Amino acid sequence: MVRSPRPSPGGETENRHVAHWTRSTYSLSLLGKEVPLTSTRIQIRQLSKRYRGGHYALRDVDLDIGNGMFGLLGPNGAGKTTLIRILVALLRPTSGQVTVDGMDLQRDRHRIRRMVGYLPQDFSRFPKLATWEFLDYGGALAGLRRKRERRERVDELLEQVGLFDVRDRLASKLSGGMKRRLGIAQTLIGNPAIMIVDEPTVGLDPQERLRFRNLLADLARGEIVIILSTHIVGDISSTCTDLALLNEGEIVYNGSPTKLAHAAQGKVWKVVADHLQMDSLKERYAVVSTVPAADGYEIRLVAEAPPTVGAQLLADAEVVEPNLEDAYIHCMQSVGQDMSLEVGVEAQA
Repeated sequence: MVRSPRPSPGGETENRHVAHWTRSTYSLSLLGKEVPLTSTRIQIRQLSKRYRGGHYALRDVDLDIGNGMFGLLGPNGAGKTTLIRILVALLRPTSGQVTVDGMDLQRDRHRIRRMVGYLPQDFSRFPKLATWEFLDYGGALAGLRRKRERRERVDELLEQVGLFDVRDRLASKLSGGMKRRLGIAQTLIGNPAIMIVDEPTVGLDPQERLRFRNLLADLARGEIVIILSTHIVGDISSTCTDLALLNEGEIVYNGSPTKLAHAAQGKVWKVVADHLQMDSLKERYAVVSTVPAADGYEIRLVAEAPPTVGAQLLADAEVVEPNLEDAYIHCMQSVGQDMSLEVGVEAQA
């Protein structure tokens, strides 16, 4: 069997500034070819999905998505899976329009389906096939008819996702993280123009989660759209340059992670409190983290004004630079989402 070499990595991206609903222009050099990363590939206009009983899973969603990594973030039940199922042509919207490279999703759904690779959250059922056989079977279904060409593609993808050394192991015997990476390989085998992954790091250990994020980031350097749907803020902060926040079926933010974090400036606080004060703070504020300290607990929380215990200001409260998790909590609070967090006490580093 011929083993294809590892693909060469793409070039480095330049800085860009993405404002709410607007995009700047930049490109990367991929194997000598200039790839415009912000040209719109997917256009969503006034998209709604209404179920029986009048419940809206999506309401008037507007988005423009270009090449690179796009994050779709929101709590469970926000409408992320409904939007994804519409984009992969598994569910019809009640109203609105989706176009992909100028093609209408309703009129050209079969053609668009062939452009899309989809990794659902539940990717755990495997026939009794070796890892390479599972991927080979997926290649045949994707239209790779020539056996030699298909086997070369299988080896190339197994190498790319770090599974070549376990290619003969039964796919059902792979670890959870390996199965997710096999899912990525299966998604890519048909050379899709668009890849959509739903909650890809749920249940993975920290090392496997980091490996998976790096794999997606490397793939995003090419001429491909990757839509990453998740409720885990860390997946977005480390991979995406553009994102949308969904809440109760509506877009509450669309822009860059940097702009989202900037909106939370002056709203994130670090305080030191004793046990009783900590309980009071958890009742009143969204506590992001709690770390044991020499004189109590060091608490990071989101608040519009200096935090208080009862009517008393905490003297040592200080404003800190917000990260994306802080910004996400602040944004969701601003639209009325209950962000009361059950945060465990973290071990001191």
